[in-house]
Amino acid sequence: MPDITNHDEDTIYERVTQIVEAARAQVSRSINSAMVHAYWLIGREIVEVEQAGEERAAYGDELIGRLAERLTARFGKGFTKTGIKRMRQFYWSFPQGSYLPAEMCGQNKGAAVRDQSPLDPKGAAPRHLFVGEPPLFPPLLSWTHYRLLITVSNREARAFYEIEAARENWSTRELERQMSSLLFERLAKSREKDEVLALAKRGQQVAVPRDVLKDPIVLEFLELEERAHWLEKDLEQAIIDRLEPFLLEFGKGFCFVARQKRLTLDGDHFYVDLVFYNRLLRCFVLIDLKLGKLTHQDLGQMQMYVNYFDRFQREDFEEPTVGIILCSDKNDAMVRITLPEGSQVHANRYQLYLPTEDELRKELEAQRQEAEQALRAALADSENED
Repeated sequence: MPDITNHDEDTIYERVTQIVEAARAQVSRSINSAMVHAYWLIGREIVEVEQAGEERAAYGDELIGRLAERLTARFGKGFTKTGIKRMRQFYWSFPQGSYLPAEMCGQNKGAAVRDQSPLDPKGAAPRHLFVGEPPLFPPLLSWTHYRLLITVSNREARAFYEIEAARENWSTRELERQMSSLLFERLAKSREKDEVLALAKRGQQVAVPRDVLKDPIVLEFLELEERAHWLEKDLEQAIIDRLEPFLLEFGKGFCFVARQKRLTLDGDHFYVDLVFYNRLLRCFVLIDLKLGKLTHQDLGQMQMYVNYFDRFQREDFEEPTVGIILCSDKNDAMVRITLPEGSQVHANRYQLYLPTEDELRKELEAQRQEAEQALRAALADSENED
């Protein structure tokens, strides 16, 4: 009889455990995908009945109430009146199915179920809904994900969040946070209309530094109250202590490199608060933290840091270094005048609480008015010169 060592037993135990866990995960994904698919079909059937005529639409709530009673009696939990209304809203929110490209849903959607009815032509026995039919929604997103997504009224924002949640494998908690922090609105507010539509169709694409920058950066997870006695080192330490959520908030592709990175110039020492590397942009990203209002001296200091990294740290195959100053307040006009056009230095505000949609709307309007004033002033200067 061969001698089986503890090492052999531990090895096969780990391998078998991995096989079982992988199988369970696959079964869970399959069940989840089937249920999401089924809820969309249920929603479609209800909407089609309600929209068949005004008389039928009038008793929609009554129909849903009776359905809830009968389905709960047969299948148990999950088919309350509120639950069935969510399924109807699910279909309204995703009338053509997922916004994702076909490959992100698992396969080609050419034979998608949305063009079929789950009943035979006579409306009698149910057909086999899933046999031979491609999935309509991405397998990684659960019904809980879609329950959150259907609360987003803006179609472009809803499509964006679905794409990002599937691509970045967001948990429902992370999806809820990104929606609450108005990620789509923060990324979209500095873009033209066609760029906003592209953001909704393809999700966040990272090609230039502006693609990863948000304004404001929301740091509510640091759990720091806004107090006069905070020091910049307190903010820096809080970020280091919660580095993972900070990187998720800050953007895609960031890797931590160093804190308080020392730069020495002719015996004088300078320190960059945080140094990251972005693998998508292929460049260093330097971050300086400022608690008060941004000054032109802060911008000049960051420009020096960027120049240093470009000359002494950057390799030939890497892109120019990006500098970001996170400040609690800034004068945008001062930033534009101080920095040359095309500068790799950026100033972004941070805030320690989640902005409301109303707050963001007011801020966008204020920025629009400021831009219009700047344009009028530039035109007036041009006319005076002539």
